[in-house]
Amino acid sequence: MKIITTHTLSNHQKQAALKIWNAEYPVRLLIPGMDEFDAFINPLINPKHYLLINDADEIVGWAATFSIETARCFLIMLSGTFHGKGHGTLLLNELKKNETQLFGWAIDHNNDVKANGNSYPSPINFYLKNGFAINNDLRLENEQLSAVNILWTAETGQ
Repeated sequence: MKIITTHTLSNHQKQAALKIWNAEYPVRLLIPGMDEFDAFINPLINPKHYLLINDADEIVGWAATFSIETARCFLIMLSGTFHGKGHGTLLLNELKKNETQLFGWAIDHNNDVKANGNSYPSPINFYLKNGFAINNDLRLENEQLSAVNILWTAETGQ
């Protein structure tokens, strides 16, 4: 496994990231096509993309950091066959090397379903294991998402 970084994604990289997104995220968060994916990533301020590449040179994970006001935000996702093997932690640790704080959202329930019909498992335990703090007082609630704020800070490891 290797991680490459870039500030802009090529068309091939965007297609791979979109494929992972639509396979691994809940149905309510599906992005129908490349135009909509571009509409999501193009406005990101100061983005840095991290691509996890397997031994066959395939993109099997994607993470990004970007700015919203004063917060450095992030997203991370892996192809399902790579879950639970330390690859997510590897990718997340790469993000941590370049940031003093990571702000994000995580689904904290198991009520969502992925496109393949399987349950979408909450990643909360993954984030706790990787030094994030859960802020139950800050929630994102809308038609697409019910999530809790997660925060990692370099000084405290949380």
